[in-house]
Amino acid sequence: MTERCRHALGATPEQLAIGPSSLSWDGTRLIVRIDEKAPVTGLPVRGVVTLEPEIRSDFATDFGTDGRHLWAPIAPRARVEARFDAPAISWTGTGYFDTNRGDEPLEDGFSYWNWSRACLSDSAVMLYEGTRQNGSKFNMGIQIAADGSVSPVELRERCDLPLTRYWKMPRETRVDAGHTANVEQTLEDTPFYSRSMIATHLLGEPVHAMHESVSLDRFRKRWVQSLLGWRMPRVTLQGSSRGVFGMSRDQIE
Repeated sequence: MTERCRHALGATPEQLAIGPSSLSWDGTRLIVRIDEKAPVTGLPVRGVVTLEPEIRSDFATDFGTDGRHLWAPIAPRARVEARFDAPAISWTGTGYFDTNRGDEPLEDGFSYWNWSRACLSDSAVMLYEGTRQNGSKFNMGIQIAADGSVSPVELRERCDLPLTRYWKMPRETRVDAGHTANVEQTLEDTPFYSRSMIATHLLGEPVHAMHESVSLDRFRKRWVQSLLGWRMPRVTLQGSSRGVFGMSRDQIE
């Protein structure tokens, strides 16, 4: 996506518009209209992504940060349809929608974390584990049922996953006792972030899970910061330039 100045922002209770792109809620579906340019190449990226929640949740947590950060899995399970004109691709599948917001940059609150989400037969499971900047650890697992009710998940079995191929990002997860997890596909391998599809075993079910690992200590490095503008361009009123995206800002996944 693209960073823009505040004059490019339009917000109502039903819609959030940033430049030519927008998110709107029609009462049952989230409709994301994307009109951007790809970084580096400048090629157009235009299409519509529709997300219809299958499970909704009011759960939120600050991970023990005294409210400085807040994570909320609004739709832990959803039906997603993506249709793009540029490039001409489309697909449907199961998706997820959450929000993060905070009063300080993520790298000021956290050193490292692993996250994963999996759909079970009648629920969704999310695992978060990491280290805060003060050195303290956190480990949270939740299961959200079809009616939105939340139950804690305690998985004692830790499973180390292989480092990513290029940037050697560490990856790990939790599994049912007596089972293991494997990386099926690495989707993103960057200096401070990885996203992967893993095959694992949770709450008695063999499942596929989306997994991410984030190193905010790596993110703080000056050389990593210098690369960020190539991934997310910045547009200002005076013109356009490539800049660093602010991880302290509200983010939507």
